[in-house]
Amino acid sequence: MSSAFELDPITLEVVTAGLISIVREMRATVFHTARSVAIYEAKDFSCGLFDATSEVIAQSEDIGAHVVPLPWSVQSAMAEFAGDLAAGDVILLNDPYRGGTHLNDVTLIYPVFEDGRLILFPAVREHWADVGGMTPGSLSGRATEIYQEGVRIPPIKIVERGRVNAAAMTLILANMRVPDERQGDFHAGLAACKTAERRIREVVARYGLPVLLAAIRQNLDRSEARMREKIARLPDGAYVFEDYLETFEDGRFEPLLLPLTLTITGDQLVADFTGASPQVPVPVNSTLAVTAASVFIALKSVLDPDAPLNHGSFRPIRVIAPEGTIVNVKPPAPAGSHGEIRKRVIAVMTGALSQVAPDLIAGDLFRTSFHNLVGGIHPRTGRQYVHYEWASGGNGGFAEDDGPSAMASIDWGDLNTVQPTEVLESRFPLRIESSALATNSAGDGRHRGGLAMRRELRLCGPEASYSVLADGAVLPAFGILGAWSGVPVGSHVVRQRREVRFTTPGKVSGFRMIEGDVLVLQSAGGGGYGDPLERDPERVLGDVREGYVSGERARERYGVVVGDDLTVDRSATGALRAELAAARFTLEIVSVNEPLYRAGAVSRRRVCPMNPADARRNGFRARDLVELVAPRAAPLRAWVVVDRKIRPGSVPLDPIGQRVLGLGPGARLHVRLMADTREGNRWRR
Repeated sequence: MSSAFELDPITLEVVTAGLISIVREMRATVFHTARSVAIYEAKDFSCGLFDATSEVIAQSEDIGAHVVPLPWSVQSAMAEFAGDLAAGDVILLNDPYRGGTHLNDVTLIYPVFEDGRLILFPAVREHWADVGGMTPGSLSGRATEIYQEGVRIPPIKIVERGRVNAAAMTLILANMRVPDERQGDFHAGLAACKTAERRIREVVARYGLPVLLAAIRQNLDRSEARMREKIARLPDGAYVFEDYLETFEDGRFEPLLLPLTLTITGDQLVADFTGASPQVPVPVNSTLAVTAASVFIALKSVLDPDAPLNHGSFRPIRVIAPEGTIVNVKPPAPAGSHGEIRKRVIAVMTGALSQVAPDLIAGDLFRTSFHNLVGGIHPRTGRQYVHYEWASGGNGGFAEDDGPSAMASIDWGDLNTVQPTEVLESRFPLRIESSALATNSAGDGRHRGGLAMRRELRLCGPEASYSVLADGAVLPAFGILGAWSGVPVGSHVVRQRREVRFTTPGKVSGFRMIEGDVLVLQSAGGGGYGDPLERDPERVLGDVREGYVSGERARERYGVVVGDDLTVDRSATGALRAELAAARFTLEIVSVNEPLYRAGAVSRRRVCPMNPADARRNGFRARDLVELVAPRAAPLRAWVVVDRKIRPGSVPLDPIGQRVLGLGPGARLHVRLMADTREGNRWRR
């Protein structure tokens, strides 16, 4: 029998479910045997099965950000060791340029042979809390080259024919903080792969290798057919959107442009990032594997969320990411910000798809992986420790309901959203002062975004080093279809009741904390969905009662008047909503042919030229960041340029802007200030 024959549906389902079950058992093995909190509590790891061509054939509740880029790692390993693999070999790597994500994500690839034939690769990708580099936790917001981000491991045989390469392991661990944890995490991954090998052999013994290979082929083919059918339902065309990543040049904010053209032709789709900013010596770059995986994650989540994930779903999709840009980085630029690129690629995919299928998408998710690292010497043990903390944020509102608050996003699988206080306080010299949802942090809309989480950690040891690598500290998650953005991500330190703010928010490296300092972390809120003036007043009242929205915000954004008795004043609400709608600042679109961008030190940013009288009337100043809002699309962000040549009451808009917003010459365009306050707008200037 060959692998080309067709299986009956029941056998196909049983074998497919069996492969997924193997991955789940791999996960259970890692979960119960790993040494680091980030893995055994936070579940920052993933497992998968891959076929001999490096395609992912099975995963479970794993982190899409880990599993979907993994085929590039498997391909790199195969290219390195083609024809030189044997039973008992295990490959280790973390190189971002060879299919990895960032250096902290260390991958084990375990080839499984049957009668001398390579049939499958179980693989485990774990976030190791530290892999060396310039700061504890390895993720520095100020790294300028990859060598500062930790030990870079190309594909190597860490185990050869069943024997661990002790010299290589010693060398690797000698360059990492808390090496005993790293060694424990390595053996947890290895145990998971060995578990998978046993279960694979049981499947082969029960059904035979031809049945196993046929099931894999048919499952990939039917996933491909499902995705093609979903894409074919969308209208053909080319859809564009743009967004930015954040850098600071000598303390000045410098946004990096990320444009996308999404082309749909029949049952095929092309995501083209031509025009993306060139790579920079700042941790905002990532690899082709991460960029392509982010496109796949967005489309799978939007178009076909119900079926299990495997590589067949990705066959109808092509990704173009020019080499040497922030979405396809080359050595030696830093690549630690894979989570930021990933979420920004998902954001531009959301923006483009909002023009195609607004009922299927949500407002922008919380924009960043928000890597916070605290490390030092534990006063009780005298040994080094590294705590890796993230605060999950709000997801976007969607057609049916509000976005989830403080929850993992679509690219995070079943990653824990709040790390347990008891574990952190017992493992690290930290005390969790508070964890709460942040009032007024969600993007306001007919369905609001999810709320951010605010967390305070007090340092109980003598001193520690704090670093953060995040994005969305200046440009928050956008709302769609007229909704508002969520709040930006942020962190600061409270020292002796005085706030210590960072000059480069989201990009901090090795800040010295002292005993008693309180680290305040606030994740980002999710973007809203739809006009907030259309939200049911009773739902707004419920948000006020729960503390999600203040009474003042209910009036300003939702036009809902809540009385002292916590009831809605219906008459006053109707009048206020009419007043707010009439007061919105709109300008008439005038078409211009030249692209409306201004070049900065390393990038381009969209500008919004405006007559001085219009700017003055609405309190805008030159270089303020505004949103250009249309009722049936995601907004464009732009920086105000005051220009006397612009006709009063009008705003120039280039062809790209018109395509994004779905508005042409003569239409009225709503322009609003991005920040809630002028102080909040200072980094946009």
